Amino acid sequence: MLFVCYPRCTTCQRARAWLDERGIQYEFRDIKSENPSATEIEKWRALSGLPLKSFFNTSGNSYKNLELKDRLPGMSEEEQVSLLSSDGLLVKRPILVGDGFVLVGFKPDEWGERLAPGRTRG
Repeated sequence: MLFVCYPRCTTCQRARAWLDERGIQYEFRDIKSENPSATEIEKWRALSGLPLKSFFNTSGNSYKNLELKDRLPGMSEEEQVSLLSSDGLLVKRPILVGDGFVLVGFKPDEWGERLAPGRTRG
């Protein structure tokens, strides 16, 4: 599995500790130093079943400074994907990418259900 996060984010730190406590193996990726590509964003969205707006970190300074709350509704999906892939801090995190699934944001109950033994595949 791929664990994509921002190491200074407290939610990401809690998610990482949650994974470690359960002995779940993952590849770590710092979203700030290695932005997700547009192709990854599109693939992750498809696997997650979530709307693209769910991938935006609406509480982050970048989101607020760019006034995306007002701008996003008028943007095409292509423009939104391009924006997400241009700045990792615009992306909601953590993101956990597994075989056939993607979890966005840390919700312990959701993660526990998805990662229960025998459930780690699509």
